Amino acid sequence: MTARSELDAAGIEGAALRRSYEICRRLNAEHGKTYYLATLLLPPAKRPHVHALYGFARYVDDLVDDLDPSLTPQQRADRLGAWTDDFLADLDWGATSDPVSRAVLHTVQEFGIPHEYLADFLESMRMDLTVTGYPTFADLEGYMWGSAAVIGLEMLPILGRRDESVRWDVIEDHAIDLGVAFQLTNFLRDIAEDLRRGRVYLPQESLDMFGVDRDRLARGVVDESLRNLLAWEIERTRDIYRRAEPGIELVHPSSQDCLRTAFTLYGGILDEIEAADYDVFTTRVAVPLRRRGAVAARGLARAYAARRDGRPLVRRTSTTTTPSAPSRTRTADPRAARRRSARP
Repeated sequence: MTARSELDAAGIEGAALRRSYEICRRLNAEHGKTYYLATLLLPPAKRPHVHALYGFARYVDDLVDDLDPSLTPQQRADRLGAWTDDFLADLDWGATSDPVSRAVLHTVQEFGIPHEYLADFLESMRMDLTVTGYPTFADLEGYMWGSAAVIGLEMLPILGRRDESVRWDVIEDHAIDLGVAFQLTNFLRDIAEDLRRGRVYLPQESLDMFGVDRDRLARGVVDESLRNLLAWEIERTRDIYRRAEPGIELVHPSSQDCLRTAFTLYGGILDEIEAADYDVFTTRVAVPLRRRGAVAARGLARAYAARRDGRPLVRRTSTTTTPSAPSRTRTADPRAARRRSARP
């Protein structure tokens, strides 16, 4: 199915809006190959909206990670701050002339996605300009609320829930875990790349536990201490994947194989790190193309069958309570903050 057909299936009209969605789709296809592959297992009408959310996140991430040596840290901060102010104003207004923002604003309006989620994402991206490390895993969780957890929550209205018996707060907890697991997987795979940008996303308490410091990471020598450190963090990440997995069966049947494929392929990156003897410095670890194709092919067959299920998409109603974001201190456990929220 062509990109044009997907836009038609989603009922997206207007040349400018369709062009915005196409920009986001290209960002997803170019930069999020595993994520894009999983998206293809969704019904065509859902795909453009997932592309919009990914395109927004990728565009902002690129603003933060621009390595142009002519830009000072303050210039980067000013540029991101100006873009953020414009975006949040447009979000409140409900309209924009920005070619990337136009699609995400439309998706937010279509699915009733809370504006706070996008604001929290932008706050975490702002942190990347000044914060170069995290003392504890709890501190890192504060950052990941905005960089990963809210992305899982943004996706839920598009994915839908299985049926009315599934409580939104239950499925939201699984969505948070899955977003965090994906993020931690990226952190482990991209240690070398993040170091070049001056950032370390392994908690300092973990580094201290295994006697590894930043200089040692920067040398990129894979010794026993580093192997033990990465093995520890991989097992932590797998625990979070295990907590997330039951949530796959709670989303709408037409969305389950997209999530299952992403779950399998992202989790496979951890397997590949181990297979490479924990060498995340020499090359960028990736799941082999053959395995990606095989996983996607199995998912595609199930996805086609699920689309014949005929079960209506259960959307969040306007009266449904949405999760509360954590405090701006970013040190509290976001999950605990959410669970203290009033629920219907």
